[in-house]
Amino acid sequence: MTQFNVYLVRHGQTYLNKYFRIQGISDSPLTEKGIADAKHAGARLANVAFTHAYASNTSRAQDTARYILAANTGTATKAVIEPAFHEENFGYFEGNDDVQAWHMIGGPLGLRTFNDIIRAKTIEGSKDLIAAADPYGDAEDNATFWARVQPGIDRLIATHQDGDNVLVATHGTTIRSIVAKYNRDIDVAVSAINGSVTKLTVTDGHIQVDYYNNVDDIL
Repeated sequence: MTQFNVYLVRHGQTYLNKYFRIQGISDSPLTEKGIADAKHAGARLANVAFTHAYASNTSRAQDTARYILAANTGTATKAVIEPAFHEENFGYFEGNDDVQAWHMIGGPLGLRTFNDIIRAKTIEGSKDLIAAADPYGDAEDNATFWARVQPGIDRLIATHQDGDNVLVATHGTTIRSIVAKYNRDIDVAVSAINGSVTKLTVTDGHIQVDYYNNVDDIL
């Protein structure tokens, strides 16, 4: 039996998060709070000896990984860039005020927030709804999103060995989407918090979600 652990960490708060702007493929630096979010995650994960680490191709994820690894007792010292784990592409809505964007997308259906949309349409359906509302056609629908993310998951399964602890510094909607795929009982209409930890156990290629969105001091 081959079993290893994957710790998905949402990046720390960024300036676009602070200003309540949609942030998918767009990028912005960590705020002071965002640095503290990353360091807090690092302190909580310090004794989970990471053998390998990955970060999406955004500065916010890479910086979060760097702060986490600086406090870690494992052998991983630098995160490998893995574009498969970047955030959902929100297309035309990138950078928009989030209240305005969700009103435009979900308002006609009586859905006022992203969480309302996910609760009503599922996380998969939310992607299709956003893509349909994008006048430029750039937003990822669910099939496009998973065509990008699934190969990254498959590479983790193919690469890692029994006993490995793997860090993946990534993004809120990406984490929610992965969790929903492997455990439908977890409510991903609850937002993943900046610096939160979500743990997966991979056993002979089978993925189990151990917990989602953990911000406690004890993991």
